[in-house]
Amino acid sequence: MEAIVVLVFVLVYLGMIVGRIPGLGLDRSGLALVGAIALLAIGWFSLTEAVAAIDASTLSLLFGLMLVSAQLRIGGFYSAVTERMARVDVSPPALLGLMVVSAGILSALLVNDIAVLAMAPLLIEICVRRSLDPMPFLLGLAAAANVGSAGTLIGNPQNALIGQTLDLSFARYLADGGVPAALGLGIVWLVIAWAYRGKWTKASPPLAVERPPFDRWHTIRGLVVLAALIALFLVGRWPRELLALVAGGALLVFNRGIDSRRILNLVDWQLLVLFAGLFVVNAALLATSAFGQTTDTLAGRGVDMSNPAVLFASSAVLSNIVSNVPAVMLLLPFAKGEIAGPALALASTFAGNFLIVGSIANIIMVDQAGRLGFRITWRDHARIGVPVTLLTLFLAAGWLWLRAP
Repeated sequence: MEAIVVLVFVLVYLGMIVGRIPGLGLDRSGLALVGAIALLAIGWFSLTEAVAAIDASTLSLLFGLMLVSAQLRIGGFYSAVTERMARVDVSPPALLGLMVVSAGILSALLVNDIAVLAMAPLLIEICVRRSLDPMPFLLGLAAAANVGSAGTLIGNPQNALIGQTLDLSFARYLADGGVPAALGLGIVWLVIAWAYRGKWTKASPPLAVERPPFDRWHTIRGLVVLAALIALFLVGRWPRELLALVAGGALLVFNRGIDSRRILNLVDWQLLVLFAGLFVVNAALLATSAFGQTTDTLAGRGVDMSNPAVLFASSAVLSNIVSNVPAVMLLLPFAKGEIAGPALALASTFAGNFLIVGSIANIIMVDQAGRLGFRITWRDHARIGVPVTLLTLFLAAGWLWLRAP
């Protein structure tokens, strides 16, 4: 039966690489779910064991944060930030800088995928209105969202998973990840400003995108809850997942004028299903002798996967093969020691800029642009993503080396 378990694992992760199974209509989330169901069907896990393999604390934290993000989306917060930024009368490089900083900060405090999803369409409209080429600004949005999200344990799904699994201190990680994330935003701006120097303008047909009307009270309510949540995270006395659920629940209860269905419809259920399915599939592999034999073979050849440098490099490479969330799930069993968590978080997140498939934020940005008639190719992305990735990874490696005990 172990051979079947390994086969299920391989097929699921092949699906993570290609994104979907041709002819079946299964995307990554569907593949992870079907893989988990297959393990139940062959009797490797009972339903109780499969549920126990799912890290409820990580899913709860993500769900609570998604509710807070949904509140801000409905209140028009993201659109208002983008619009205010666009009204500033500055040069294109300065506008790019404002956008990079804004996207980076928002992504550090809220899940980065949501920031890209909410800001990308309006950013395109603003560029068209100002006769600017949307390309550098869209590439900057995705890159800044990835880099900025590395600064905290709630900036992206993989960081949330790492923080919950390894029980990392929110404040301590902020010191580990905040500096390279902040400096990394500067790298994003420098690379794009250099690559597009003298090529900022482009005439495009006018367009208009839908945006939620700005509601001051809904936005203030969401920001107050978010600020309280971050403050409590920094104090570190209560479980983060419980705080996030309480915050989300409070917004659902005390939200006059917003039906709870609207907020729940904005939750990324696909991502939660992906996590749940991969938890079960990975737990199944860990229970086989094949996993132990593989680690023993690597150790016999001098490859210590728990070494922070090996973990850092493996995370960077795997994130561009299977995407950063599945990569982190595969490598978490090897994360041991003080610097392992930050190494895994920074490497997997910064590496997400290398290829379009490296992070969900990149895919969302390309998809949103395509829907509005702006095609971004792999070459367009790699022109910015490759140097940004290499420079930020080098920066992160140096910073972690300085902070290593």
